[in-house]
Amino acid sequence: MFGTSGTLLSRMGGFSILTNRKRAIVALAHSIGFLLLAVRQMIVANPAAGIWTPSTVSRGTWILCGIFAIVSAILLWLFIISRGWMEKLYFALCTISATSGLLRTVAGDQAFHTGLFIRIVMLASAVLVGLLIVRVHSEYAESGS
Repeated sequence: MFGTSGTLLSRMGGFSILTNRKRAIVALAHSIGFLLLAVRQMIVANPAAGIWTPSTVSRGTWILCGIFAIVSAILLWLFIISRGWMEKLYFALCTISATSGLLRTVAGDQAFHTGLFIRIVMLASAVLVGLLIVRVHSEYAESGS
């Protein structure tokens, strides 16, 4: 499908973060885990009230907001320093997902009701790109041996 893996890697511009199969599998496992968490949140969780609403905001909401802010910043940095288009696409999808989670937590579902759906679609797309990255590294490892 890809021809020779070496040519594919050179056309992709290489990887600067997901440089081997092990790293790609770890990233893929994180994406799958966060996708399952987002799907669970969509099915069972109560709508997010947001921290800008006049109601009392729980400590858990503030913690979740802080986690989303940190994760969004880290993923944005990984997107910035990534090299190849496939790696950039993967981190862009993850960044958009985490940022939509942050916006949903801050604004609440009334103001940003599509946030959870954006998060799920971006994570599902990241899983597909992650599978492709793992496959490329697997083919490269097979051709090298």
